[in-house]
Amino acid sequence: MRARTEAALAGLQRASQRRPWLTAAVLLTAAVAAVAAIVMLTKPQPREAFHGLPHTYSYLQADSSSKVQLHMMSVAPADIVLRSAGTPLRPIAAYGINGGFFYGSDLLSVAILNDRPVNGVQGAYGSGWFNAKYPRGTLVWDGASGTMSVQVVSSGDDLSVTDRGHYWAQGGISMNLQHEELWQATAAAEHLPYADEQRMRSGLVYDGDGKLWLIVTPSRCTAEAFRTAILETVPGEEREGIFLDGDGSSQMNAEEAVLTGDSRPVVQMIAVAGGS
Repeated sequence: MRARTEAALAGLQRASQRRPWLTAAVLLTAAVAAVAAIVMLTKPQPREAFHGLPHTYSYLQADSSSKVQLHMMSVAPADIVLRSAGTPLRPIAAYGINGGFFYGSDLLSVAILNDRPVNGVQGAYGSGWFNAKYPRGTLVWDGASGTMSVQVVSSGDDLSVTDRGHYWAQGGISMNLQHEELWQATAAAEHLPYADEQRMRSGLVYDGDGKLWLIVTPSRCTAEAFRTAILETVPGEEREGIFLDGDGSSQMNAEEAVLTGDSRPVVQMIAVAGGS
């Protein structure tokens, strides 16, 4: 073995002596490869579409006792803008999370800003004026009175607000955080999809001090585990809220965390003011 190794080395040495250009070419190739590797490692990564935008939210991440991980953005309700999306959230230049249920390009949950549905016109199917098929829990910010509530409604016509020109309403499914004995029956009556399956989930929760929380978990969990995680980890008293669309639609654009679900297009977004 030693003799063969010495013979091979001697052969390489003779070749380099006969053809010095070959050695130079090998060294040059190695140098170019090294420089290319350094450039690739130090090349700036593409920035998110929403990176650096002004915003007013605060971010919190917490794990429940059952290891459900919540990513939360707290924001004043006056800084919420309900808007249409039509794409996955990640390429949208706005912070926020996914909104209500949809099918194809039709929005099946109420999503109304100042009496205008975000995906069409009043009374049109799929526009965001209706909670399709069933009355469902809808989180309403009454801008004139500065109050929030969950109202079980079928459409924007049923909403109770002080000023039709100054409110927003986001449809979902009632969480009943204040009524442990009611939440499961209510969720069933409002037809919460896949309640007992392991799914990524999203929600919207407010507290008695008027703070709003936009919440997404990438952890696959049941609706009950998600609700319990909210009760364990979301700060504040007198909390109430709604389940939003979930699974692959559970998406978040935040400076601190980008959650993409399964990168499916969503019809509607709950955005934080400051984006485009």
